[in-house]
Amino acid sequence: MSLDCAEASPARRIRHPALSSAMIPGKYRSVSGRAANNVNCGLHLVIQASTLPEKNKVEFRINRETPSFPGRLLQHDLERNYSSRQGIVGDHINLVSSSMPSFPILQRSSEEKILYSDRLTLERQKLTVCPIINGEEHLRLLNFQHNFITRIQNISNLQRLIFLDLYDNQIEEISGLSTLKSLRVLLLGKNRIKKISNLENLKLLDVLDLHGNQITKIENVNHLCDLRVLNLARNLLSHVDNLNGLDSLTELNLRHNQITLVKDVDNLPSLQRLFLSFNNISSFDSVSCLADSTSLSDITFDGNPIAQESWYKHTVLQNMMQLRQLDMKRITEEERRVASVVAKKEEEKKRESQKQSLLKEKKRLTINNVARKWDLQHRVANIAANQARKDPDAPPQDPCPLDGGPISALPEDTGSVDAGLEGSLQDLSVIDSHLVEVEGDTLSLYGSGALESLDRNWSMQTAGMVTTVAFTFIEFDEIVQVLPKLKMKFPNSLHLKFKETNLVMLQQFNALAQLRRIEQLTIDPQGNPVVNFTLWKYYVLFRLSHFSMQKINGTEVTQNDMIMAERLFGVLAHVASSELPQYRLISILGEARKKQFRYLLDTKGKKPCIVSEENNDSKRLVGENTNRATLNYTTREFYNEKLEEIKEKKKFCKVYVEDLVKEAAEINMKSEALQKLWPQMFIELVRDAVIEVHNKNSYMKFCLQQVTDRK
Repeated sequence: MSLDCAEASPARRIRHPALSSAMIPGKYRSVSGRAANNVNCGLHLVIQASTLPEKNKVEFRINRETPSFPGRLLQHDLERNYSSRQGIVGDHINLVSSSMPSFPILQRSSEEKILYSDRLTLERQKLTVCPIINGEEHLRLLNFQHNFITRIQNISNLQRLIFLDLYDNQIEEISGLSTLKSLRVLLLGKNRIKKISNLENLKLLDVLDLHGNQITKIENVNHLCDLRVLNLARNLLSHVDNLNGLDSLTELNLRHNQITLVKDVDNLPSLQRLFLSFNNISSFDSVSCLADSTSLSDITFDGNPIAQESWYKHTVLQNMMQLRQLDMKRITEEERRVASVVAKKEEEKKRESQKQSLLKEKKRLTINNVARKWDLQHRVANIAANQARKDPDAPPQDPCPLDGGPISALPEDTGSVDAGLEGSLQDLSVIDSHLVEVEGDTLSLYGSGALESLDRNWSMQTAGMVTTVAFTFIEFDEIVQVLPKLKMKFPNSLHLKFKETNLVMLQQFNALAQLRRIEQLTIDPQGNPVVNFTLWKYYVLFRLSHFSMQKINGTEVTQNDMIMAERLFGVLAHVASSELPQYRLISILGEARKKQFRYLLDTKGKKPCIVSEENNDSKRLVGENTNRATLNYTTREFYNEKLEEIKEKKKFCKVYVEDLVKEAAEINMKSEALQKLWPQMFIELVRDAVIEVHNKNSYMKFCLQQVTDRK
């Protein structure tokens, strides 16, 4: 059997073996809910109340005209055996009052019972209740189409009933069917039902039509293992699930709902036709379970947002190779081939998109990890600093003078640190702790480990393309150490960006002077307290004036800014350079600047009239550059190295002097001892000499003997 609404597939005749030749003559419209030529054989229906006089009898006549209905028809096995009887005019059917005034009693003549023994049609009779049907226990088809019935009742005695049609009524709840265990076809389309319920005993149900109701959820149908056709079109469904157990279901109609998600359809082993037209399906992912179905051969998506996409048909065909029809159109082999080619291209694009998404997500996670590590390191440093301030024996730190002397030593990460912070730092090592990214003309470095990338063999094209270098979550002191590599690897870099680099004092900008050229400088306030100084921009312009800076933090540099920078820091730089001794200046300046400095010294003392105006300007320029060159920056690591070197020298000198003192003390002690022993030693020497020369002959023999022994 096939069920569908008037808006579904084209008309076709389907035989239902459950309805025998003895019960259904003619054609029956199964899903639209409209009766065809089933029992409209000119029946004369009289509703008669026993208490009313004859003149108050009301008559209803049912015309013999056979209405024409487009769409799908239900054709039963032996329809042809009764086609000749459709023109016979039926006898009277009486509905008389019962002991319960609200329920009329149905009565048929003996001739009518013989002619239509197993079927009864009471459509379009304006019934508000189901009449009491006595003596009709043999009925197998009952039709109540197009009435005003609000509740299913008074049919529990019809236990042989196979076909029940209550299309187009006002029923709000499925009830009163528990005794109809033989029921195979139940048509409840176009009612007011809000919930599927009370079908537990209808285990032989073959066709269930609930289209045109107010159902919001598929439920209580899992026990219908023999159900072949389920029609839920024109309801309020938003998702499809809970279909397990419907092993015999071959057709599922879900047209004209609000469906956005389809699940469990791949668990229906016999499903062949699925109608999802005119819903809210917008992506194939929401119906991806359909790709796992091996039995589906006919499916519709027309009227959904997904059907408007360019990839729609190709994606469906590629994922559902077993389909024969899509949106009521037969699928050709050419369409399958084209779909396969397009699907491969789409898959490549999808993989590339997924790859990019994965890279973006990895980038986001890495940056978050670097940020967390940066934050934890600073928290550890702050704890160590606080402990150092509390320790009265901590050595005092010398401030960094403007002339390039030692900088203030930052607190070392020593002492006991919170165990939780140490654990967090160890956990972070599992994930990437740095990121290097080249996007367009910008090289972005996140984390101190990213500085190692400057040692990489960059291609000339990439290196030449980079004009902007951005440092994030990196200590500025670590950046200073790689500035020479940056100048060599990326000669066209003109714009530097610093964010979370711990720029805390103006002297740190001195380190940028060793670069080749800078036209723009961006210092993000986040993680760089130096920008809170009012004059930091003017100091940058003064110290890096030889770069002819064009923008600072996106703001154009004007000539007035340059003049103000010179006024503010020019004298200070001159004082700093003039107070330094010559050897100190030479050690600070580079080779190129040493020549300029010697030229400056050679011109001192000459009379102004001897030097031309041009030479005066040149001398002034050289002096200014020299003054600026004395303003350098020593990183903490370099300062610590120098400090260690000085300590080693002090230690060596101390040991050397101690050795000298010890040796001098020993010599002095020996001298004093000699002074005390010398008089006695002198007397003994004189005595020995007198004794030896007392016997002259013996002494001469002794001497000759010694000479002979030596030879």
